Amino acid sequence: VLNKARAAIPTSHEIWLTAAKLEEQANQAPERIDILIKNAVKTLAAKGSTLDRDSWLTEAETCEREGYPVTAQSVVKATVSIDVDEQDQLATWLEDAESSAARGCVFTARAVYAYALAHYAREESVWRKAAQLEKRHGTHESVREILQQAVRACPRAEVLWLMGAKEEWIVGDLEAAKSVLEAAFEANPNSEQIWLAAIKLVVETGELARAQILLQKARGKADTDRVWMKSVMLERQLGNRDKALSLVAEALQKFPTFAKLWMIKAQIEEAAGDIAAARETLAKALKVVPKSPSSSAITLWILASRLEEKSNYLIKARALLEKARLLHSKDPELWCEAIRVESRAGNQSIADALISKALQECPASGLLWSEAILAESRPQRKARSKDALMKCENDPLVLVTVARLFWAERKPEKARNWFARAVKVNPDLGDSWAWWLKFESVQEGETKARQDDIIAKCVAAEPHHGEKWQACSKDLKNIGKSIEEILKLVAVSLPVTV
Repeated sequence: VLNKARAAIPTSHEIWLTAAKLEEQANQAPERIDILIKNAVKTLAAKGSTLDRDSWLTEAETCEREGYPVTAQSVVKATVSIDVDEQDQLATWLEDAESSAARGCVFTARAVYAYALAHYAREESVWRKAAQLEKRHGTHESVREILQQAVRACPRAEVLWLMGAKEEWIVGDLEAAKSVLEAAFEANPNSEQIWLAAIKLVVETGELARAQILLQKARGKADTDRVWMKSVMLERQLGNRDKALSLVAEALQKFPTFAKLWMIKAQIEEAAGDIAAARETLAKALKVVPKSPSSSAITLWILASRLEEKSNYLIKARALLEKARLLHSKDPELWCEAIRVESRAGNQSIADALISKALQECPASGLLWSEAILAESRPQRKARSKDALMKCENDPLVLVTVARLFWAERKPEKARNWFARAVKVNPDLGDSWAWWLKFESVQEGETKARQDDIIAKCVAAEPHHGEKWQACSKDLKNIGKSIEEILKLVAVSLPVTV
């Protein structure tokens, strides 16, 4: 019947696709369907069919939606390269795959990536995108398989090895994760990233003595500032203060402009009660670390100010921040710290004046607008929040602050919507997740399911940033804790009211 139909309507692609679907329904080998579709494309072109490449890919997606993934993949193989210039191939195919995935057609996207990899097997970025597709829509086995293929094709691609190790770690197979990293070492013996991943793994599994040995080896093989920093941090975590100070002194000889080493040294000295040494360390750091407006340089000024504030030298703390702002007048964190110093000292009128100046210098800073909203009296906060949203409507700090205002007004659904917006805009900001969890934890009724959903989504997002989040995750007593544990600790520490 289909043969007769083809003879009667020689330019009908639907007849060929129906034939392929029947083959798939009869569980015929995929190779047979590949041949059928390849013949279809060739025959239809000879008969004058006007079906172009984009239309064929649309047909592939339709086949997938109808439950014929093998036919969809065969269509992709036969048509995805039609009328594509060689220099445009890779970019075009990656766009095709991402578009199909966005429309929910995973088999079609998978087929496009497979075709691209057949032609660009050495392209790390394609393997990474294909693995990310499997991570979102496949199984642990499919992720593992694609990453194993990836490192065979690109053994020097550190990120692919790290993805493989992380995948094993996520599912709890620590031995498999170690095996991946051992193979990674063989291919990349001097890789800082792989050394640090291996060290992180053994630290998080409690093998601290082994971590010390690995770090000692790493300092010889991958002699980098981060390897030395991790070495100092581990000794500090183990309570070996003298060893940590010895290592950090040696590290600073090698890397005198690496701000984080100076910070750690000052923190060790402050924790030991040696405020004078900590002050001297930070003063030296401010002289040698480049004065470019990097986050590390800014943090040094803030730590120096806080050290003086904790020692009850408010004038010195204020002076340090004023000096810092002369160098970095457009940095919101420095302005925010100055505002908070005055607030903590009870100088609210000075704090308010600083807020006005800060917003003139940094009019689009969500951090400063959040401070401005919370500094207002309750009746004025709503108006201030409208000003903030006009200046930075998609800043997660502002969105969270607005959510907290609705929470205070006992409007839980509105609060929930704003918290959801905040984590969607920037899922890497751990503080947003913690505020949302805190909110749900004090709501009446059945909120357990909502809390579990927030925790699951936060774990999937793997946040690394946020003022409260980083303070908690970097606390020595919390090293090695999971994302869920950090999230709960931060949420517990947050206030209920604004």
